Amino acid sequence: MAVGELIKDLRMARSWSQGRLASEINDAFGTNLDREYVRRWERSKVTPGPYYLRCLSAVLDVPLAVLEGEVKRRTFISDVAATAIAPVVASDLLGVGFSARLAGGPSVDDWEGKLATYGTEYMSLGAADIQRRVSGELVVVQQQLENPRLWSVASRLMTLYAKTFPGSDGAKAVSWYRLAAEAVDRSGDDQARVWVRGRAAIALGYEGASLGVADVLADQAMAISEKPSLGLLNAIYGKAHAAALRGDRVTALQLAERGQRVFDKVGSYEQTSDYAVPWWRLNVFRSLLLARLGDERRAVEAQEAARRELPVTLPRFATHLEMHRGLMLARSGDRGGGVAYARAAMEELPPEKHSLTLRLLMEEVEAS
Repeated sequence: MAVGELIKDLRMARSWSQGRLASEINDAFGTNLDREYVRRWERSKVTPGPYYLRCLSAVLDVPLAVLEGEVKRRTFISDVAATAIAPVVASDLLGVGFSARLAGGPSVDDWEGKLATYGTEYMSLGAADIQRRVSGELVVVQQQLENPRLWSVASRLMTLYAKTFPGSDGAKAVSWYRLAAEAVDRSGDDQARVWVRGRAAIALGYEGASLGVADVLADQAMAISEKPSLGLLNAIYGKAHAAALRGDRVTALQLAERGQRVFDKVGSYEQTSDYAVPWWRLNVFRSLLLARLGDERRAVEAQEAARRELPVTLPRFATHLEMHRGLMLARSGDRGGGVAYARAAMEELPPEKHSLTLRLLMEEVEAS
């Protein structure tokens, strides 16, 4: 995607006109832009220079590196290899890729089985373990993309891979989420197209990272299909969290109510997969949303509802709920107490279970 298209998507996700975007930049940076200049950016008549890219990054909630350039498919293998964690090194990944091409690779059913396994393991494994293993799978599946169904597989793996990168910077994660959205469109599967975008939106919204991109992906998911699905549910809650973090309480609560209606139709019975949203997990989403909005009574109700059904095999999510309480304390004025409470919750969880999302949540509590 050209930078002009991205600027337009981010602007429209805010429901801003071209003139409004120009005014936001002018107000924040003392510039003298007009609507025509923004129009020329969006039509790729003019490419924003380094200074204006920094301005756009700030007002549109998108990492600067994403505006500067995205991951391209022709460098897919080297990009994966460069970011893979030792002992998986570039030569190993390249060898796996060529071997898969020569051998034909796993069947579609085998890939679906792998995805199911990763969906379960993501809930309990650390980011480093997941990243190391999925990087190899991405190199293999890239060799089989003649089959449209495997574009769906690849995009879901990319979405999982993106979640293993820190969100405070956001550039790597956002690049992979956007690449996943582009890949899943090749599959022709609308359900997968909604899920990939929705999962990315809730990840970014929950983490409080790259809110502009969270809005864009959520809006795209909702535009593809309004049919109730877990992908749509994720998209709605991702957009709700972005609204809450911007202080838009009314929109956040309206979206949460809409999400509840979708959940009532499609909520999961499966309890321990990243592809599922059972009752306890919906309440984890609600707990943080309500804590961010300062609604302590309903946040505590959501926390208690989540704890009643949370599987004991998923202690990381129990830590999430405790840290939400720390956030409530900090937002109520007891910053020191809130930070201490959240930090104690983190320390009770073994370090190898710490996720990038938990670290970002700790940063949010400290900044409250």
